[in-house]
Amino acid sequence: MIEVDQLSKVYANRRVVDHVSFTVSPGEIFGLLGPNGAGKTTTMGCLTGLLRPDSGRIRVAGYDVVRQRSQMVQMIGVAFELPALYPRLTVEENLRFLGALHGAGADEVKTVMTRWGLTERRRQPIHSLSKGWKQRTMLARAFLGRPRVVFLDEPTSGLDPNAVAEIHQILRSHQIEGMTLVLTTHDMTEAAQLCDRVGIMAQGHLLAIDPPAVLVGRLQDQTVQITWWNQGTLSTQALALADPCTPDTLSRLLRDGTVVEIHSTGSLNTVYRRLTGGDRT
Repeated sequence: MIEVDQLSKVYANRRVVDHVSFTVSPGEIFGLLGPNGAGKTTTMGCLTGLLRPDSGRIRVAGYDVVRQRSQMVQMIGVAFELPALYPRLTVEENLRFLGALHGAGADEVKTVMTRWGLTERRRQPIHSLSKGWKQRTMLARAFLGRPRVVFLDEPTSGLDPNAVAEIHQILRSHQIEGMTLVLTTHDMTEAAQLCDRVGIMAQGHLLAIDPPAVLVGRLQDQTVQITWWNQGTLSTQALALADPCTPDTLSRLLRDGTVVEIHSTGSLNTVYRRLTGGDRT
């Protein structure tokens, strides 16, 4: 669904995206991760046709993003972090107006509002909504016109856990219907739970790309950290999963009923920090 081949973008003699290549399969949820200034927002801008690459080639939904931009933009939906709604218009008026630009009729607008839980707020002006409801309206807008690919920049930034869980559920329902989703996020838990694959960027380079579990298994020396009662005091020990003695040790402690806490230290967050320079240990 998306093919990126040697994409580069230069600003003020600085290469902010440096020969990046990757593909995204139809129906995949793909996460683009990286610290501020990594180049992921610029990459998203090139993928959506908002920015023109300095070199390289991009195809989205079968169209060349540069040479066939007008056809390509009809195939995509976009929701960036900054609001792009009319504050004096109601939720429904915004969606009807913006939906008309993508060929979405009244019935589709109604369906989208229902899906995103906006029906009860359809007559509220945007300026009167909380950040969460504005964000939800922005996301709903991106799905009007039945796009084949939707690009989401920090879709759950600043939202409470209940809202995040609900939005994740809606996004997965769109994926089940065959839609391809590409998102950026700084939330490693969100990336691990939601994305089929993630690409990690830093300083304009794509450092790794794989399913989250594969990245963790390949790049992180996994251990199990266990805390248990040992003769009246709490003891903590990290056990390497590769150590053949680990299963017997865990079984004995669990059988004794002294275990207080057990968890794996391997995580996408740890891998991310190591790759991007946040953890030099």
